[in-house]
Amino acid sequence: MTPRVSSRVSLAFTLVELLVVIAIIGVLVGLLLPAVQAAREAARRMSCSNNVKQIGLGLHNYHSSYHQLPIHGVGPTNENTNSTKLADKKDGSAFTRLELTYLVGLLPFVEQQALWEQMSEPLEEPDGDIWPAFGPRPWNGNYPPWATEISTFRCPSDPGRGVPALGRTNYAACTGDGFYDAEHGVTVWNGSRWLYNTDPIAKKRARCGLRGAFVPRKKVRFRDFIDGLSSTIAVGEIMTGLGDRDNRSVGFSNAKGGFFKVANNPKRCFDLGYIDVARPQFWTSNAKVYGAVSERGYRWADFHTLQSQFNTILSPNSEICLVGHSDTYGVAPASSRHQGGVHVLMADGAVKFITDSIEAGNSNSPCVYCKALSGGTNSAVPEGSKSPYGLWGALGTRASRESISTDF
Repeated sequence: MTPRVSSRVSLAFTLVELLVVIAIIGVLVGLLLPAVQAAREAARRMSCSNNVKQIGLGLHNYHSSYHQLPIHGVGPTNENTNSTKLADKKDGSAFTRLELTYLVGLLPFVEQQALWEQMSEPLEEPDGDIWPAFGPRPWNGNYPPWATEISTFRCPSDPGRGVPALGRTNYAACTGDGFYDAEHGVTVWNGSRWLYNTDPIAKKRARCGLRGAFVPRKKVRFRDFIDGLSSTIAVGEIMTGLGDRDNRSVGFSNAKGGFFKVANNPKRCFDLGYIDVARPQFWTSNAKVYGAVSERGYRWADFHTLQSQFNTILSPNSEICLVGHSDTYGVAPASSRHQGGVHVLMADGAVKFITDSIEAGNSNSPCVYCKALSGGTNSAVPEGSKSPYGLWGALGTRASRESISTDF
């Protein structure tokens, strides 16, 4: 009898075939993942650009309403005291010490009317805290508006969220190609009261060294942009800190030699040797970085340099170098989490992407400053000179009569 031959064919994969399929899938995923990530970043970058554009529209609408830009460094204050302790009292007598950003005034013009109305009226909380209109100093997280995160002020590419920051911002005011005296602008505390745009030395310092679209505590109008609105940066990106010692988002308190050492050499912090050679965008372990609550962009309502200002001295994504502690002025470049550059808002409302390699002149040249400190010293770069920081510096000045003849 002839044996029966089975006609069934095995449909199972062999181990080798299964491994081959897995390998092919792995290769495809490896090829597709960068493309997916690039597409996501492109979408985030576009969203960031739209936020900058919205801020630009808000600035123009504000100017149409009030015939000036919102002041950077503004807010209610006690005329007769400079006390930071009294400024934060919870009994309704607090005040801002003229420390609010341009973003505060911009709120009603970027669809934040509800937050503006909450701030512009006294606020009594269930726990008994009482705050006057516009609250205490903007670093005080007990006041709810200062801890509010506003999506228009955030770049989607920046992962920073939550404490120890309050409400963060990625969009800073451009103060030009200098930094003296960005901590006070045109105001001065004379020991007994505030002087507003009346002290001749304060006015001289601001006119000489703060040549950007925003001058702290001073009204600026579009008519002041002699170089042209399309040739002057108004707002630029800054990355917020992640607590990782990134030298673009936090400075250090090690001795730098004082104001003149930094003002006369913007690369001072680099030259001191605190840059990590293996990771050039980070400080070494020897650098005494600022405290956990004092990193870039941690307080959207705070006008101080680290929080919401930038200057066009060093090219984008260079290291921060403030002259002292975290609330002082200094070299504060634009920065971002995008690859290779930052978004900026031109004063005419156009949004540009500036690469890190933009022509930025001599980074070791002194900044322009006048009547500095008690000795009244002037910079080696005369007042009114064109920016020593090339095209990047020229884009930061509003009235230095520089001709921008190249596409950027």
